[in-house]
Amino acid sequence: MNAITLSSSVIKNMFQNLYQTLGGELSMNYKEHILNVDNDLGKGIIRGMIFNGGISYLEFDMTFSENFQLTIGTTENAPICFAYCSKGNMDHSFDNETEKRTLENFQIGIITNEAFAENVLYFKKEVNVKTTLITVKTFTDANEDTHNGFNERLQEIFLKQYPAKNSVYLGSYNLKVADKIQQLEAIKQDGIVRNLLIEGQVHMILALELQQHADDLMNLGDRKDSLTTSEMDLVLEVSKFIENYPERALTIAKLCSKSGLSPSKLQDGFKLLHGTTVSDYIRDVRLIKAEELIKNTDLNISEVVYSIGLTSRSYFSKIFKKKYNCSPKNYKDKQTISAISA
Repeated sequence: MNAITLSSSVIKNMFQNLYQTLGGELSMNYKEHILNVDNDLGKGIIRGMIFNGGISYLEFDMTFSENFQLTIGTTENAPICFAYCSKGNMDHSFDNETEKRTLENFQIGIITNEAFAENVLYFKKEVNVKTTLITVKTFTDANEDTHNGFNERLQEIFLKQYPAKNSVYLGSYNLKVADKIQQLEAIKQDGIVRNLLIEGQVHMILALELQQHADDLMNLGDRKDSLTTSEMDLVLEVSKFIENYPERALTIAKLCSKSGLSPSKLQDGFKLLHGTTVSDYIRDVRLIKAEELIKNTDLNISEVVYSIGLTSRSYFSKIFKKKYNCSPKNYKDKQTISAISA
């Protein structure tokens, strides 16, 4: 088994250590550290960044050629780590202890440590694992922004005794987190804009994980969602299919036939992932596509309506105005005026 120990909690030092062990190409995009690996040890990308308020994120999207063990050291004031696998699963233990816990695909994991404890993460060979670790300091430096007591509030919730003890909380499955991680990957901007967008998404992921923990505590008797991991994978596939082909005649029956899910499972999955019904999701995807076409192409409104799979221009105008508070024609006219002015 290949192994590496990250003794420093400083992101820069961590990536230097990873680079020395794994090789690859190490780069930076403003404050984001990026390590691309493609060699005999494995293939994939590792990203990391630190933000104000003692919050940092570390993401592994890796396929290792052999079983791999990553040991991450902690400080005297041990942080709280929010872990999530959007692909595959990962085992965890403390200080090479015998007992291992498995963080499943789409499952929320919250890890607390006693002072100077080590977290050991185990990656299985030839398995693509994508895991995101968001770490929050429980005690911040005097000159750090603590987000109006956010760090202290986390202490109250998760560190119920002092000194802190080693503990792992494995929560319910949550597809919304996977959706936010996908949005995180889609960020294409560079520099300070990229930094701000990433920080915003990381805070959204952290908020969803905290909300899931709160929901779990309120529903101790029914912690698991109604969908299995494989069923949630199918819901994600259906979502991507809708996004890629909004112009098609998309009905519940056709989507169920394509995915193999029952109508109730499909609706449950969309409520969990997107917070809406399948029909409303299809409508929203089409409206977003329509807005892009009006803004970036020379298509007239009727052609836009046809391009997103609708037949009624009046119905399209109604739902477009409801979403954007502007009619499609007025929106296109504004784009034309803006182009002429430029």
